[in-house]
Amino acid sequence: MDMKEFVYQGPDTGPEQGAVHWEAPSNIALVKYWGKHGNQLPMNPSLSFTLDACHTRTRLEFFQSGGSMPVEVLLDGQPAPSFEPKIRQFLERALPFQPFLKGYGFRVHTHNSFPHSSGIASSASGMAALALCLMDLERLFAPGLSAGQFRRKASFLARLGSGSAARSVDGGLVLWGTHPGLEGSSDAYGVPYPEKVHPVFQDYHDTILLVDKGEKAVSSTVGHGLMDGHPFAGARFEQARQNLDRLGPVLAAGDLDGFVDLVESEALTLHAMMLSSSPSFILMKPGTLAILEKLRAFRKTSGHPVCFTLDAGANVHVLYPAASREAVYPFIQEALLEHCHQGHHICDRVGRGARRLAGAGS
Repeated sequence: MDMKEFVYQGPDTGPEQGAVHWEAPSNIALVKYWGKHGNQLPMNPSLSFTLDACHTRTRLEFFQSGGSMPVEVLLDGQPAPSFEPKIRQFLERALPFQPFLKGYGFRVHTHNSFPHSSGIASSASGMAALALCLMDLERLFAPGLSAGQFRRKASFLARLGSGSAARSVDGGLVLWGTHPGLEGSSDAYGVPYPEKVHPVFQDYHDTILLVDKGEKAVSSTVGHGLMDGHPFAGARFEQARQNLDRLGPVLAAGDLDGFVDLVESEALTLHAMMLSSSPSFILMKPGTLAILEKLRAFRKTSGHPVCFTLDAGANVHVLYPAASREAVYPFIQEALLEHCHQGHHICDRVGRGARRLAGAGS
């Protein structure tokens, strides 16, 4: 894999200090990435919906420091020293591609619109927002980057902090991971899904049911590591590739029944891999299972193509087309919120991707 295109080649001098501000969305994978190798590279390709309401806003203040690259992190305006090692590691991974970072110190102000570390990919939106801030800083050194180059390198850098963050720069359906027949696909960065997509998938809704707002039982890093030596790993990676092939005609034709079958299978397979790993983890809660059963029963009786997907946690993403909202959302309120932590949920939908925020305010 040739990564030379991402190595900064511009001027050595830049601003003494300043601030940049970006908002990046979370995403929910339809075909799951689980297992990695090398420097944050995926063992299988994945495809996700970019979200809208679930996002991270990050303001990066930078100032010349004489080469020590100090880092301070504030979450919701409060010092968050526990985040600093991960941010420092990310900056060190970015350094070979942005050597000018060595001359700066950084103050990172960040805010999530959703609960941190509860299975809604806060690391994806957070690292994507920070990567976009770094690219804005690079643009101050070398303003000639095209929009495509800017976003591609932002995705590349975001991946160094969190693999799924590669899918949190562009909007709509985003593909990450090399796959034969899908033009432009790469393990190094995410790209907008290059094939035909029926309009029904362009305004899909995602109601996120917060069954458990606490810390996840196992971090994503540990979870990915459990795929090393997993007895079913090879079959899982091949299944993901085949499901990506199967999903192509489904997305093109607007085949909602096919979408439901594939997306739910992917979600349950992810949890099956955790159930059968060593050590094993049970990530669903009783409320999770109750929601899945009620949802399937509602789909059968109502005929609405509503389905679920899950990340590596207890929370449930309820996916449905915009045309079904008037039937599905009342059902969620009446039957499913009782299984959520204090009824908490987030009404989200497919979004248009990251955006630069005006000014340096938080």
